[in-house]
Amino acid sequence: MRLVIMADTHVPKRARDMPAVLWSAVDEADVVVHAGDWVHESLLDRLEARAARLVGVYGNNDGPSLRARLPEVAHVDLGGLRVAVVHETGPAQGRERRCAARFPDSDLLIFGHSHIPWDSTAPGGLRLLNPGSPTDRRRQPYATYLTAQIAGARLATVHLHRVPR
Repeated sequence: MRLVIMADTHVPKRARDMPAVLWSAVDEADVVVHAGDWVHESLLDRLEARAARLVGVYGNNDGPSLRARLPEVAHVDLGGLRVAVVHETGPAQGRERRCAARFPDSDLLIFGHSHIPWDSTAPGGLRLLNPGSPTDRRRQPYATYLTAQIAGARLATVHLHRVPR
C-alpha cells in the first residue's frame, strides 16, 4: 500500500497551490494522509476528488467549515497497521512519551504543526512521523512531504521528499 503524507499546506495563504510533484504523488498513491492546516476547503475538495482514499484532520489554522468536515483525530487501519493522525502533539521534548500514552492502540502516529520533518520511535514501538510542509518551509532548508509503503501490516519504507524550489 502506497501512502503520501502531508501537512501544513496552508493553501492559498502560503502558496497558491500544492507543488506539481506532490499532485503527481497523490495520483499514484493508494492513500493520502493530510495532518491538518489546510486553510481553505477548496484544497480538501480537490484532494477528495483526486485521491484514491483520503484521511485527514483539521489543524489550528482551519476554520469552522473545515472543522465541520474533518475530525481533530483520525484512527484508521491501513493494511493491518493501526494509524492515528492528529495535527498538534506539543513540544518536541517528551513527544514520544506523551504520544505513546495518548495513542496506546496505534502503531503509527502522523502529525503536523511544526513544519519540521520528524521520524522517531517511542520506547513502546509507536512510530511518529511529521512530513514537514510542502509549501511553507519556515526555517527548514527545504519544503517537504513523505511517501511510505505498508506491507504485511508493517511500515516497510518511509521516504522524505524535498520539494524543488
